[in-house]
Amino acid sequence: MGSIAILKPFCAGRSLGWQLLDASERLLSALLLLAIAPLLAAAALVISLVSRRTPFIAHRRVGWQGSTLWILKLRTMWDEQPRPNGGGQWVEYIEDGAGRGLKSAADARVRHGLARFCRRHSIDELPQLLHVVRGEMALVGPRPVTRAELERYYGRAAEEILQAKPGLAGLWQVSGRNRLTYEERRRLDLALVRNRSFRMYASILLKTFPELWSGANTW
Repeated sequence: MGSIAILKPFCAGRSLGWQLLDASERLLSALLLLAIAPLLAAAALVISLVSRRTPFIAHRRVGWQGSTLWILKLRTMWDEQPRPNGGGQWVEYIEDGAGRGLKSAADARVRHGLARFCRRHSIDELPQLLHVVRGEMALVGPRPVTRAELERYYGRAAEEILQAKPGLAGLWQVSGRNRLTYEERRRLDLALVRNRSFRMYASILLKTFPELWSGANTW
């Protein structure tokens, strides 16, 4: 597949209920960001001091309707070689063509206890609430992937997946997370897009919190 077509907005033709949900998500995410801002600021300060790098990173992903989405995360991995952040930047933009792969708190590049804790409980993903506030993501939807992943593993289903906003939480994240193969992820993403309902939305959100609390299988 040479390129991903830009599709008409998924919200077109949606019921008033879904449009209200979208507005509610953005308001709720803004309030959550304000509430957790002290936590994120403290974590970012510690990470910046111990890593000597930017406290945040942004990976390039394919977003809603094929747009480019620089997905924001708290930095949790760095190598041994010090690289002082002389420019005082907050975010390092990384062209991550390989994709998510296996996320593990035991990775050798996770070099600090706080980073391991944030990674295990997906605290490093919380800055993505900003994408929800900006309308680039939803609280529930298919997780954003790289273009290479989309073309290799999703094939003809890619355009269908891109009709929905990518989400902070999705169906495969509460159905096995990184224990799943890409084929299983693809099947669950399609099931989410094709069968989305308020009941499914609520179910995924309710299942997400125990997953994050346990930290048994990182995202």
